Formats: sequence, structure tokens, C-alpha cells
Amino acid sequence: MNAPASNPASRAGYPGLVLAMLLLVYTFNFLDRQILGILAKPIMEDLQLTRTEFGAIGGLAFAVLYSVLGVPLAYLADRTSRSGVIAGALAVWSLFTGLCGVATGYWQLFLFRLGVGVGEAGGVAPSYAVIADYFPPEKRARALAIYSLGIPIGLALGTLLGAYIAALVNWRAAFITMGVIGILIAPIFRWVVRDVPRPVVAKGDAAPVSAVFGILARKPGFWLLAFGASCSSLCGYGLALWTPLVLMGNFGFDLVTTGQFMASLLLIGGTAGVFAGGWFADRLGKGDRAWYAWLPAIAWLITAPLFAVGFLTSNPWIAWPLLVIPNGLNILWLGPVTTAVQHMVPQHMRATASGSFLMINNLIGMGLGPLLMGFLGEALKASYGAEALRYGAVFCLGFYVLAGILALFAAKHVRSGWVEQTA
Repeated sequence: MNAPASNPASRAGYPGLVLAMLLLVYTFNFLDRQILGILAKPIMEDLQLTRTEFGAIGGLAFAVLYSVLGVPLAYLADRTSRSGVIAGALAVWSLFTGLCGVATGYWQLFLFRLGVGVGEAGGVAPSYAVIADYFPPEKRARALAIYSLGIPIGLALGTLLGAYIAALVNWRAAFITMGVIGILIAPIFRWVVRDVPRPVVAKGDAAPVSAVFGILARKPGFWLLAFGASCSSLCGYGLALWTPLVLMGNFGFDLVTTGQFMASLLLIGGTAGVFAGGWFADRLGKGDRAWYAWLPAIAWLITAPLFAVGFLTSNPWIAWPLLVIPNGLNILWLGPVTTAVQHMVPQHMRATASGSFLMINNLIGMGLGPLLMGFLGEALKASYGAEALRYGAVFCLGFYVLAGILALFAAKHVRSGWVEQTA
């Protein structure tokens, strides 16, 4: 491993710089995902895609290799350089994002999105581990929450920039522009971010993946949180892809207005929700580790009815406040849950444990969510006509309720399975 001789985490201000760079990369991670959703209408019209086909491109194509490769790439990061793996991942997914802009048909776009998933598979789990290396346990949920701000910021920017670039040029230019910028950032990230020296076992002989699986398999808290987060992500990724079309159908918005409306929801609601999750988890979790599960459970149970009412109203001025709250609550879980997963294994297994969690979360959430909502948007046409996609989204909100129930059951197991760590 190419780690410096001294611990860079002890340098004044450097952990904050590392977190800022990780946040920048994570922003592009979700920007490159969300840009597909806001461009759904022009892409579907240009390439003559059905909703089911577009749902497969937006979810299944991305999720298959993204989920499967997450664990081996996280294991590689544990054995070698975490920052190096992240930089390489950024370069790869940015390249394929740019290539999406030259796709001429369904299968070509499907394969390019598959490539985006391959690259992004190496980004998140090593980043979780880098944050755990740089921040002590009492500050870790907040640090992970700040990192997770990349989700609402990336989603909002992807929505807004995608809409404006497509309106000014075309949808292809939006993909190409984002891809080029990401490729330019990759070497800067590699130069700035340094790995923290890890225990000898992690440098040359990291624990085998089977050993990490063995620890996690015996912890019910891990499985309940993983499947709870997966149910939430099924809704979240589905809504991220299809909400632009729902808004256009509900309110008659054009592309730019849709981008502005949705970006405001994602940025305001999302940033507040992510930061609140980390802040409350760090404070409440000191007294009882079960709060790392109770917080997301409460948020998910409130999210479902608010989204439902917001989607069913026909007035955008009423819909906005109803939708901005669940856009924060539905991702409040990121800080608490990812922190809990970090504390279920020893330090040198963190990236692999996170990769295991992400594999489950993304296979179910990302793989099924966009596809299921797209399928329902087609299947419900006979009953709901032009409003089929809106009602398909509402029906899927039941998964938020299931997520909340699973997290409630996980609370006591999180408390008993917590591994106290000093680094």
C-alpha cells in the first residue's frame, strides 16, 4: 500500500480537505446517475424506448455490475490504496457517462450505463472506509452525513444542469460535458487525498472476504438494516428516475421548469435530511446505539404518506412543501446506517463490510426500483391512462413502510452487535 510514513489524519485541517474531496467525487457519482432521469423524455423520444426499457437502463443496467463488483473493489481498496481505487473509479464512470452521449439505440445505451455502474462500484465503499480512518467514532456519523450530502447535491445538479444543457444544446451534450469534467477531476483527487496507515494485517494480508461475510452473517442487525435500506432505496431510485415525468404529467411543466422544481426539492430537502441524520445519530447514539436504527425507522414511516399526498395533488404550490419534507426524510438514514455498518467489523474490514451492505442495497434498490416503477407505468395504463406513472409511483411507496418496520426490529440487534473502536 502506498501510504505515507506518518499519519496524515493528524495534520491540522487535512481531514476536512479529504472530506471535501470525497464529497466532490460523490456529488459527481449521483450527478451522473440523476442526469438520466431529467433527460427521460428526450432520450425516450429520440431512441424510441418504452417505459420498461428506460426503467431497465436507469436501474438494472447500472445495478448489475455496480452491485456485484462493489465487494471485490472494496476488498482491493482494503488491500492496496483506498484513494487510488476511488480515483480510478471516478475516471472509469466518467468515461462511460460521456459515452452515453453518443448512444444510438437501446442496447448501446444499456451497455454504456453498465460501464458507468462498473466505475461507480469502486467509489462509495472505499470512501466510507477513508472517512472512518480520518474521523473518530464520536464524529463519524456527522462526517458520513456530510459526505452523503453528495447525494442531494449531485441529484439536484444533475437535474438542473441536465435540463439546461439539454434545452440549450441537446441531451447528448449533457452526458458528454459531465463525463469530461469527471475525468479531469480524477487525477486531482489522487494527488490530494492520501491513505492513512493501517494495521499490518490490512497492508499486505487483509482478511479474506469470507471472513468479513462470516462476521456479518451472524449479526441480525446487519441484515435488517441492509434490507430496510434496500426497500427505501427501491423507492428512492425509482422516484429519482421517474419523478421528472410525473411532474411534467401532473403540472404540465417543460424540461427546464421540471429541473428547477425538482432540483429545489432535492437540494433543500435532501441536504437538510442527510445532515440531520448524522447530527442526531451522533448525539442520541452516544446514549443508546439503537438510535442508529430508530432514526431511519421514524423517518421512513413518515416519508410514505407525505410523498403520496404530494404526488396526488394537482397544485404545484401545494405539492412543493408536501414533497420537500419526504425528500429529506427518505435519505436521513445515510449517516446512521452507514455508521452502524462500519461498527459491525474491525477497522481493516470496513471497506469490505460497506461493499457487502451496498451490494444488497443496490441490487434490490437500484436494480428493481426504476424497473418496477417503469413497468407499473406501462401496466396501469388501462386503468389510469395518462396518470399510470403517477399511481405506479404511489403504489411503490409501501416499501418505505416496510423499511421502517425492518429498522425498528434492527434496533436491539444494532445495540448488541456494535463493535467499539477508537480509530
